[in-house]
Amino acid sequence: MRSLAHWSTADRRQIRGVFTDIDDTLTTEGAITPDALQALADLKAAGLHVIPITGRPVGWSTPFATAWPVNAIVAENGAMALVPQLGESPHSGLPPVGVDSNKLYQQDAITRAANFVRLQQVAQRVLREVPGTTLAQDSPGRETDIAIDHSEFAHLAPEQIAQVQRLMQSEGMHATVSSIHINGWYGNHDKLAGARWIVRQLLGRTLDAELTHWVYVGDSTNDQLMFQHFPHSVGVANIRRFEAELTHRPRYITKSERGAGFAEVVRALLSVRAR
Repeated sequence: MRSLAHWSTADRRQIRGVFTDIDDTLTTEGAITPDALQALADLKAAGLHVIPITGRPVGWSTPFATAWPVNAIVAENGAMALVPQLGESPHSGLPPVGVDSNKLYQQDAITRAANFVRLQQVAQRVLREVPGTTLAQDSPGRETDIAIDHSEFAHLAPEQIAQVQRLMQSEGMHATVSSIHINGWYGNHDKLAGARWIVRQLLGRTLDAELTHWVYVGDSTNDQLMFQHFPHSVGVANIRRFEAELTHRPRYITKSERGAGFAEVVRALLSVRAR
């Protein structure tokens, strides 16, 4: 991982869109900070596409899709997206953002309903078989996955986290570990598939044909697929705590952590566009 100073001016100038994780990348202590929110607005004002992509549920993500200056939020690890309708910004001085949002899903309603039943069964098995586990507090807003809290309001030891992940996988689920949750789901989607899908849905284009025009910003082990795939990828500084667990690291790393680190990335991008 190299400092942002090594990210060339030529590479930064060709960026036209930003994918970013939310928890501990955009947010700090669970909330978006003014510098990170302003950074989102600055990107939009400069004409860049801005798409957060998260393991958080649709219910949790909905108010942010309508309040933040973004093109969409891809939630539940790529399973669905919230696309805001244009309206007046609730933030003084920021560009217009969504006042309502449309839900888009990768799976049809019948598949989602069948999977939901299976997901609840696995969740109960995890709670029975792994002592100390609790469902994430945002679980009532989840439609296509389950989440076990390991660092948001509860704490699990590394061996417990690994046990939960193995149990989910034994049930035929995809299972990833974010900075706060262990997420499990049925289906072929993930953050990368969700990114490809939303670019087709929103822009009618193929992401893989224009990867050099996008950057991904993240902070955790569940961002590795994105770090591996995107030529331009950045980890905010708090990714250092997962460094030993990363098979695929971001190309660059910020000096600052969390939302301040994201704002640092945006400054690096927009500084070359202003020249």
